Amino acid sequence: MAKPGDTIRVIGGVHHESVVISKNGVALQGHDTSLKPPANPPTDTSSPCEVSGFCVLGEVNSHTGEASRYVKNVSISGFTIRNFPNYGIVAFGAQNAEFVTNRAYNNGEYGITAFFSKGTQILANLTSGSDDAGIYVGDSPHANATIASNNTYGNFWGVLVRNALHGRITGNEAHNNCVGIFFVADAPGPAGEFDVLGNTVNKNTRACPAREAPRSRGSALASSVPGAWRSVGTTSSRMSRPDTPSSRAGWPWFEV
Repeated sequence: MAKPGDTIRVIGGVHHESVVISKNGVALQGHDTSLKPPANPPTDTSSPCEVSGFCVLGEVNSHTGEASRYVKNVSISGFTIRNFPNYGIVAFGAQNAEFVTNRAYNNGEYGITAFFSKGTQILANLTSGSDDAGIYVGDSPHANATIASNNTYGNFWGVLVRNALHGRITGNEAHNNCVGIFFVADAPGPAGEFDVLGNTVNKNTRACPAREAPRSRGSALASSVPGAWRSVGTTSSRMSRPDTPSSRAGWPWFEV
């Protein structure tokens, strides 16, 4: 059982388990180590973690989004996380969590994501094959997130920011997704005030699977929030767009 502030090194092997971290300062370091779903997945439907590889779990009111206790300064690095039906790595109510040099492949919803969190650092990871977003920061009005030097491809969204404010998206490669980088504000909103700097966003031309919106041919950077970001030095491929305004789940979107 880990104690607050412990560093745990996991060397080699394939481990079939879901890991929940609720103590401050825990550092998990993987070396040539893979995590896959357990043979008997957790059945606690009350946990927001669902079936995930790693879940950093504070105390959050899921109805209001208020965190009564943040889990602080957790770091997860160097793991390969595959085939989880929900999340590869997820944080709920985390402060200053760091997810670094992990590889998240073919996870059902999101590769690496943070909700109701602030100060999240998502750095130098590889995410691919997520049914939804490779990297996602959501429901975080004080996000102050940094998404940097990641490679995200083969997802629906490469990087998704939803209902989150303040942060930096820099030096990432987002390619071969349906949409490279996307901002959306719906209830409760808002989203934006991110600097988007020096990213390479191209070849996001996959035909997006039908969801709650018309099928589309993909785009490089898009937003439902005009002026959501300041973009400097980001190389993007301008993709074809429908002749009429499109929407996803009722959100108007704008190509940049």
